Amino acid sequence: MSLIHLRSHTVRPRPDRREFALVGPSDYARGVKPSDLRLLNSVSAPTLHPLGKKTAVSVTRPDFDADSYVGQLWEVPVEGGHPRRLTRGFRDTSPKYSPDGSLLAFLRAGPGSRPQLSVVPADGGEPMVISDQKGGVSWFSWSPDSSCIVFTSRVPEHGRYGTVDGVGAGAEDPRLISTKKYRMNGLGYTGDQHSHVFLVEVPSLNDEPYIKPVGRAAESRGSEDTTNSGFPEATQLTSGDADYGQPVFSTDGAKILFSGSPAENADETLLSVLYEVSRDGGEPSLIPTPAGVSCSRPVQSHDGATLYFLGSDLGADGLDFVARNSALYATRAGAAAARLTDPESLDLAEVGDIVPLESGGALVFNRARGAGELLSVTADGTLDVVASGERIITGADAVGTTVVVAYTDPLTMGDVARVDGGWRPLTDFSSSLRDQARVEAPRELTFAAPDGHPVHGWLVMPEGEGPHPVLLNIHGGPYAQYGVGLFDEAQVYAEAGYAVLMCNPRGSAGYGQEHGRAIKEAMGTVDFDDVIAFLEGALETQPGLDGECLGVMGGSYGGYLTAWTISQDHRFTAAIVERGYLDPPSFVGSSDIGWFFSGAYTGTDPEKVRAQSPFAHIDAVETPTLVVHSEEDLRCPLEQAQRYYTALKLKGVPTELLVFPGENHELSRAGTPWHRRQRFEHILRWWARYLPTSRNKADDDGQSA
Repeated sequence: MSLIHLRSHTVRPRPDRREFALVGPSDYARGVKPSDLRLLNSVSAPTLHPLGKKTAVSVTRPDFDADSYVGQLWEVPVEGGHPRRLTRGFRDTSPKYSPDGSLLAFLRAGPGSRPQLSVVPADGGEPMVISDQKGGVSWFSWSPDSSCIVFTSRVPEHGRYGTVDGVGAGAEDPRLISTKKYRMNGLGYTGDQHSHVFLVEVPSLNDEPYIKPVGRAAESRGSEDTTNSGFPEATQLTSGDADYGQPVFSTDGAKILFSGSPAENADETLLSVLYEVSRDGGEPSLIPTPAGVSCSRPVQSHDGATLYFLGSDLGADGLDFVARNSALYATRAGAAAARLTDPESLDLAEVGDIVPLESGGALVFNRARGAGELLSVTADGTLDVVASGERIITGADAVGTTVVVAYTDPLTMGDVARVDGGWRPLTDFSSSLRDQARVEAPRELTFAAPDGHPVHGWLVMPEGEGPHPVLLNIHGGPYAQYGVGLFDEAQVYAEAGYAVLMCNPRGSAGYGQEHGRAIKEAMGTVDFDDVIAFLEGALETQPGLDGECLGVMGGSYGGYLTAWTISQDHRFTAAIVERGYLDPPSFVGSSDIGWFFSGAYTGTDPEKVRAQSPFAHIDAVETPTLVVHSEEDLRCPLEQAQRYYTALKLKGVPTELLVFPGENHELSRAGTPWHRRQRFEHILRWWARYLPTSRNKADDDGQSA
């Protein structure tokens, strides 16, 4: 797709104030529509220039013309001023300044191509692509002397994934599988394309550009001449049948630290361990870490004396993953690792990054009650809140005492702020959205479950007095959370005239491990009680809700609990079950995580599993149900939807099956822009049929008008 299809967006600096009033109902004629997906700008983690005067981020958005995600790098002054676009690629992401401040590295992808490592002068200019990995580049980090970059790339087995001309996917050799782990949603088969660590020297941007020989020049060199491909040669530092990731240099630059599968019993556990390897190559060696703790994100302190990493205690068998929070660990030479944060009350996994501070200690990201906090932790475990409030911090960087963050809040899908010395927004990348649409304010609510447990969540109300039909939305996970960030789904449904309820029942993240583990071998119990209590509490206390016009919907675990709810409660006019975990027995063996997930959440006793299975209770369902799924979903395979839909059809329940080709489990979040828009349109069509509003009525053909 030609770059002429890229739209230009005006970006204004945000005013210097701590909080922002949400746009009121009278400010605009309409709210957010499915076509407004193109206005949803997301922001990467920021990278601060070593002088601390500017930061860079990537800003990406869905584009209907390209039917892809497009975006470029932006430079943002830290002390105030207008952001400026640094690059003009199709999709430029993941910027990182070199330690000497001269270069900015990033990942560049073209239409239909994988991202490759690129570098550009820190002040802007013509980028140079310095990798040509068949599997693309997924992660990278600079050496302290700015001469090298370490990165990860999937290495396809010869004969697969286009490595041999003329041998397509359908003509490849058969796969002989003997392991439990062999597929991953969004990736496919994993045993023949492992992720490995590479090192590449960064060439001078002043060198003559490579010119590929043609004609007589190419003929004179012969077909065997491969001395110059135009790319610097990358050295592969890991090998074998294992996956490695998140490599970074040690502070002195002599070693590379990374995480990966354990050498033994890798197929029997969910553990990840830490390794180090010499910059000059050699055999990687294991870094000692606590037994039973899955480790990631190794990084040394600025003085090199302390190694920080994130760890999650998975028990003696390495499989006890349900609602296990990640904690920050630290170790010094010759000493055992010490846990610095309490995993019962803090969860550092969602962003999962560590930012060392020059003054000592590190910044980490905590998921809490629908928000995302930035915390500083000293080497002895002293905690301090750097940024919190009604927002979710999604990335950060620090130079000296200067700290910048990326975040989302009720007004924005992604922006940048400076947080040392108070909250100071630096960008307004969602201005184009709010210039064209009304963003509805979420109301924070808490209601008591039957046993007294507080159920926390939000209500997004449409414009007007009502009464409004109500949509009870249930999130996936289950160890995830609804939050305070701008949520496209709630805004689209509110614009169509629906009151949207979203809560975090027991089983959700953000409220401690005990809260998350409450549904272990008890799915469809207190979680069901909680969502119903939240619905009933809202109907009793919030004016403008129509208690006779109720819909329920959810995806993944939310699809599970939606299907469970309509088998237990018949008050709902209609339902939407999306990418659902619907039949635990068939999930084992068909899902990429089925071999461990179902047993951990439902147990293995057949009668107890049946008691928690929506499919086992499908005879009780009377509610008209739209079933939505993706053909390439390996997390909750398509057979879950097909069997559920067919069973409803056979018993005469009004139902439809909507299947998206080419999409996987991430359709609603990362599917192609046209499919995401069509998904919204079909959802609104279904609600127009069963829960019509003045703004969402079905036409004569049953379509949303």
